[in-house]
Amino acid sequence: MTVPLRHFVVGAALLGSALLAGIGLAVDAVPGLGGLVHVHLFLVGWVCVTIMGAMTQFVPVWSGTTLRSRRLANVHLALVVVGLVGFAAALAFGRLSWLAGFGVLLLAGFWTFVYNVGRTLATLDEFDVTERHFAVALAFFVALTGLGVLLAVGLGSGLLADLGVSHAGVRGAHVALAVFGAVLTTVYGALYQLATMFTQTELHEADHRLRAVEEVGHPAGVVALAAGRLVGSTPVARVGGVLILVAALAVAAVLARRLSEMRVERTPMYTRYAVVALALVAWVATAAPAWFRSPTAPEHVLGGPGSAPALLLGVIGFVILGTLYHIVPFVVWVHRYSDRVGLEAVPMVDDLYDDRLAAVDGTLLFLGTALLVGSALAADAAGATLAEGPTAATLAEGPTAATLVGMTLVTLGVGVFAVNALLVVRRHAPGELARVALGPFAPSRSSSGGDDDADEVTPAE
Repeated sequence: MTVPLRHFVVGAALLGSALLAGIGLAVDAVPGLGGLVHVHLFLVGWVCVTIMGAMTQFVPVWSGTTLRSRRLANVHLALVVVGLVGFAAALAFGRLSWLAGFGVLLLAGFWTFVYNVGRTLATLDEFDVTERHFAVALAFFVALTGLGVLLAVGLGSGLLADLGVSHAGVRGAHVALAVFGAVLTTVYGALYQLATMFTQTELHEADHRLRAVEEVGHPAGVVALAAGRLVGSTPVARVGGVLILVAALAVAAVLARRLSEMRVERTPMYTRYAVVALALVAWVATAAPAWFRSPTAPEHVLGGPGSAPALLLGVIGFVILGTLYHIVPFVVWVHRYSDRVGLEAVPMVDDLYDDRLAAVDGTLLFLGTALLVGSALAADAAGATLAEGPTAATLAEGPTAATLVGMTLVTLGVGVFAVNALLVVRRHAPGELARVALGPFAPSRSSSGGDDDADEVTPAE
């Protein structure tokens, strides 16, 4: 139990740091390369660390096999966290010469993760759709971290120029492989499993056709977009962008169809998946014009105005938080109650968290994301239509205020979620928070003073 939960707790702490950094950027209070600090804490610190914890726990569960090594799972987490904290500090304090060393630590952590999960998948005779997506995502993790180290080295030297590539091109390819390759491929693979399982529905013929479009088009699009950006080829990058956008619409259609046929009672968790479907469409709508014009432009790495919050928060954020509302209670339930079924009354998995808190954090996150998208669109419209002058300057202040309010709402929503998730562990697995945080350095059960009944189940670590 402690292996995945440790990833989730660490990821939540890094998410809080990322959101605070975002608020600091809005009020110009983050030193150095603050934008890169914010992005890396969010994507590497929260999104990727959470993905690592989820894959480590659920690839064996979904695939009916055994994880290659739980010890390696703890090693990759330590390497990634140390590497990321050092990397963020180097960016904040302008110590560019440190980036390569901490970048190598990040690479070692992610490659250890890829080896561990890859060897686990290699024990299977054949892959289902989720396992195929995870295998492709692992390949993207290897490629993106290699480019990341190249970028880190290039920031403090002339290496990229010697190699005949531009910093903007390598950066654009790195972002494409990270966000669309590693992260979005993982999200899509998980959604095929979770959307059918939790709605108690099955994919029909139309869904299988849409899935085929995504399963071929998305990875091909990621490779084309990254390659086009790397070598500066707009036509190649444009083809890749179109494939990624079409695949996103296919996934949105499959998800919407699953929700429309849902056979179980609606909860705040399913509302999150509805938001994801809408956010995918919104991201496509904002990204398509920008990518059609110039998919290699540095300002279009995630799409056009409003694309970044729609994708990172509306799609990826809502999927991860919604999934964690299933994963954390499930892990705790298996650890605490699974061997008591049939012997005594036990709660359902969804009974472990507080529905009211879940509704509150979902509302805060939705409103915050909508404000951030609207702020970006308003800023773009003001910049495109207004000449310089007092009126334009006054209107330009609006999006900044809206951005600050949006970031604050998102931060509050994440805080409410964290409280709800931690209460699940605190109420239903007494004493386990210390084991999650401290691992082998936690006090022993015999000296913890807990009740015998609460301590009789051995964690699956």
